[in-house]
Order: sequence, then structure tokens, then C-alpha cells
Amino acid sequence: MTTTADSPLTESHRDADRTGADRIGPDRIEAGRRAHGLDRAHVFHSWQAQGPFDPMTVIDAAGSYVWDGEGRKLLDMSSQLVNTNIGHQHPAVVAAIQEQAGRLCTIAPQHVNEARSEAARLIAERTPGDLDHVFFTNGGADANEHAIRMARLHTGRSKVLSAYRSYHGGTQLAVNVTGDPRRFANDYSAEGIVHFMPAYPYRSYFNSTSEAEETQRALAHLEDMITLEGPGNIAALILETVPGTAGIYAPPAGYLAGVRELTAKYGIVFIADEVMAGFGRTGRWFALDHWDVTPDLITFAKGVNSGYVPLGGVAISDAIFETFRDRAYPGGLTYSGHPLACAAAVATITAMEDEGMIANADRLGEDIIGPSLREMAQRHPAVGDVRGMGCFWAVELVKDRTTKEPLAAYGGSSPEMNEVIAALKAEGVLPFANFNRIHVVPPLNTPDEDVRSGLAALDRALEVADRYVTEQIRHA
Repeated sequence: MTTTADSPLTESHRDADRTGADRIGPDRIEAGRRAHGLDRAHVFHSWQAQGPFDPMTVIDAAGSYVWDGEGRKLLDMSSQLVNTNIGHQHPAVVAAIQEQAGRLCTIAPQHVNEARSEAARLIAERTPGDLDHVFFTNGGADANEHAIRMARLHTGRSKVLSAYRSYHGGTQLAVNVTGDPRRFANDYSAEGIVHFMPAYPYRSYFNSTSEAEETQRALAHLEDMITLEGPGNIAALILETVPGTAGIYAPPAGYLAGVRELTAKYGIVFIADEVMAGFGRTGRWFALDHWDVTPDLITFAKGVNSGYVPLGGVAISDAIFETFRDRAYPGGLTYSGHPLACAAAVATITAMEDEGMIANADRLGEDIIGPSLREMAQRHPAVGDVRGMGCFWAVELVKDRTTKEPLAAYGGSSPEMNEVIAALKAEGVLPFANFNRIHVVPPLNTPDEDVRSGLAALDRALEVADRYVTEQIRHA
């Protein structure tokens, strides 16, 4: 394993070089088996039918690797839920959490604590424009809930515009704002949410034949929606800068600037959801930095402290802050700005800066991930599209490139996709998959050779998907 100035070798990556036998003894494996039994007896899991679910046990993690319940080492190309941006068990962040626990484990949010103040400073230094105030939450869903609450109170309006093919969280308001199938079972049409079609060049809802056409038509559609819903009724527009779970489809040139212009024109608060795309994932501190756009509110979570302790938040512009200068904000959380979470954020942001992780993510995307995926797309007929930036990429799999029929239907999976995922796991890679896509989302400091190894495994797994394209053509 080698290191470069842009991709430093941390202690956690050195530790990950140890084999499963070195790290995982029989006692750890036995403890993992006991944990699995207790889990199936007592734990209720997110987004799952509880009966058939058989979760993988993780008994260890370091750097870009995890070890499963049998001690097998897996390259984590998922960054878990695209949140372990600095990898697992980064020693500086672990030490910061331990040190903070020894000093002050918790304190009520109305009191000042050093970790929260420093985390807020570091975040405000990296947000664009005048978004200099930070309200801390426990994660991304409640960050979006509070951003919408702030927008409604600031404007005195109630409606919220949100894109289809989006994800904004699992709490009641956040899941209704969400534009993917997870909303369906929880959608009671009582939250004042109106969905619009996103700019999505690969599967254009506007029959666009170019990026410029997609931008123009998507913005015209959005302005029509604003007009038809009544601008005076709309408090906020919330948009993932680069949608994550929904497909990692970056906005076409000019789209975000156009959204900013429309929201300003009609007095609508623009909320940029950077929960997944923020803190280096796209090769910039915030994905917004690629397009030089400044919203009114930014929501964040995940990468802010690599998920080591739950944390999210809202970065607030001066204009919205002034609404609450002399008016009490009617909202709060017991764990807002929790010392352990904020200490982890301070250490994470510092490690990202000191170790050049943002620039490294950009380099990995430009030099390794992007070129490799585009080359694979030339050879694998099952690849309909590859897209992304930094350490944030999607491979969209299809049965037919001409019709773009997906390898798994929107909102579901398929035996074909399950085979592709199984092939990746058999290669020792833990993937992130959603519907008909494989997402390539490694930690930002993953060593080059590990990224290449994961991509090589994906290349081989795509041969499984290709078989179904060939069969479909043969039987056409």
C-alpha cells in the first residue's frame, strides 16, 4: 500500500491491512453470533419486513474496510449510508470523542459548550455567502423539518415545493417532502407539500435532447408550478443539490442558478439539502460550490462528523436569522449540539482539512472513478448511464440501452439486480445499491489501490448484468 500527498495513509488504514485472522479471534466471532441472535429476537429494523430480513453482522471496522460476522474482510464502497466520509475508526476522531467524554458527556442545549461553539465556527467558515448561523439537530431528517419550519415562520406561508426522485428523511414531514416511493405508505396529503419534476437529463421528463434544453424546460416547468400553486402560498423550495439515494444525478448547467433566481423572484426560501452531498462527498466542502449558488438555508448531517455520533443541522442566512432575533424560535431538541457529536465534527472537519481529503475526493473522481466507470460503460451493454463527481457516482443498469428499461423497476429490486449485488459481495466488496443502480461512494480517503480494486470487482460483477441484456436481445 502506498501513500501520496493527496491521499495520506492514516492509522486506521494501516490497521485495516491486518488480515481477518489477525484482527478477529473466535471469541469475537462467537460474540457476533450472539449479537445476531439477540438482534433477530429484539431489534426492529428500518425500512424492512422484519420476518425474512437477515442482516449482516459487522464485528469490526477500520479505514475503508468492515469485517462481517464470520471475520470476512469487505471493502466498504458504500461508506455505510454514504456518511463515513473519513472512513471507519479514524484515530483523531475516536480520540476526540474519548477526550470529550472524559470532560463533558452531555449538557442541555441552552448552555454554551466549547465543542458546539467550535463546530459552528468551522461549519460557518465553509458555508457560502452569509449563512453564518448554525442550528444543530440529531440528523438530516430533523434538519429538513426545522429548515421548513424556519421558512414557514419567516414567510408566513405554508406550502413547500420539492422534487420527485428525492429523499429528505424518514420523519413525518421529511418523508412527505421526499419524492421517492418510501413516501407512498406515509403520504396523507396533509403536510402542504407539492412535488415537481426534476432536471434529470438521462430520463428527461421534458423530452430534452441536450443539457441546455433540459435546464430551460425544467425551469419553465418549475415556474409554471409556482404560478399554478400561487407564489404567495409557497414558503420554501427544498432541493438536494445533487440527489443521493435517488440517483446521484447532478443538475445540468444553469439549473441551480435558475432555481435560485425563481425563488428570489417570488420570495420563496431556497433550502439546499446537502445532507448526503455535503462535507467533501463531491470534491467540494458543499456540492453547491460547484455551481457558485447561495441558498437561504443549507441542511447537513452525515459527513459533518462521518456519522461517528448522530449530528445534523441547518446553516442559516442573515435574513432568516433576523426573523428570530427578537422572536422566539418555536422549536428545539434535547440533544441539539450534543458535546460528543460536536467534538466529533470538530475533529472530522480538522482531519479533512489537514489530510487534504476534499481535494483527494476530487482527484479520485477525476483521475480514477470517473474514467474507470466511463470505460466500463463502453464495454458493458447493461450500463445505461454513469454519472457523478468526487466520491459520489452512480452506475445505472438497464436491460435495453435504447428503451432505457431498468434492470429493476422504480421503487423495487429484481432477481437480476440481486445477482449483481451478490457478485460484488462475493468479490469482497460491500456495495450501495438502490433500485437499478450501483452507487460508487467510497470514503474520501480510500487509498487509490483500494478504489481500483473495488472498481475491478464492479467490472467483473457487471458481467452478470450483461447476461440479461444479451438474453433480452436474443429473445426479441
